[in-house]
Amino acid sequence: MRIMVTGADGYIGKGVVSQLLDAGHKVMAMGLYSCGLKHDNLEGHVGDVFSYDFQSSENPDVLLHLAWRNGFSHNDISHLDDLSKHYQFIKAALEAGVKRIAVMGSMHEVGYHEGAVDENTPCNPTTPYGVAKNALRQLTGELCRQHGAQMQWLRGFYLVSNDGRGCSIFSKIVAAEREGKDEFPFTSGLCKYDFLSYEEFCRQVVAVVEQDGVNGIINICSGEPIALGEYIERFISENGFSIRLGYGKYPDRPYDSPAIWGDATKIRKILAAGSGLD
Repeated sequence: MRIMVTGADGYIGKGVVSQLLDAGHKVMAMGLYSCGLKHDNLEGHVGDVFSYDFQSSENPDVLLHLAWRNGFSHNDISHLDDLSKHYQFIKAALEAGVKRIAVMGSMHEVGYHEGAVDENTPCNPTTPYGVAKNALRQLTGELCRQHGAQMQWLRGFYLVSNDGRGCSIFSKIVAAEREGKDEFPFTSGLCKYDFLSYEEFCRQVVAVVEQDGVNGIINICSGEPIALGEYIERFISENGFSIRLGYGKYPDRPYDSPAIWGDATKIRKILAAGSGLD
């Protein structure tokens, strides 16, 4: 397929583009900077993705919209400032004839919730990030309905990597370890979340856009809740780090749920079909 990937120069984008190319797809890599990859099937577009003219080249089979700034700063006002730009960009793609729109969402759209999250779970976000993501999901769904297009909303849960990139708690622990710090100030660590390795997260994203039989809200998740402290202790041990967690040095965030994880029914169906196991 011919797949347009926005945010191709970002943390998730680079891994997704690499896996798409490995799978034999043609990729239009969109970003403020080059994604740093070279491949015969890679078509790079460097610049502001919101100014892209969809009439200027052949339409992709699917638009995978990953671009989003300040994703780790949940209370940054830029999320609300940029919402109309995301909307206009997706609208322009549909008006140009793109027939499938896939967008990276977030479990933060849901807001405070205890238990598994599926496509019917009510959303009540409380941060600018969650509010903007949830609004874009609703707007994209309506735009796709109006244009007779398919929507795939990839609701991402927690992504784990040991390479130090990004701004997650895992990258901060890697940075603290490299700086030789003995302790990492931490919360209670009791809240339970849904974690995926970087490679598996990208693999699930690619698996979703490679097919069009399962659409709507699709959780990018493991489906298994694990206490944050337990998971990070395992992360530290597996990577041979010497740093220790300083439990209770920070309060738990008031908008974090005691236990929240993704219902993996749809993503498991997609992965099974892709493996010939369905």
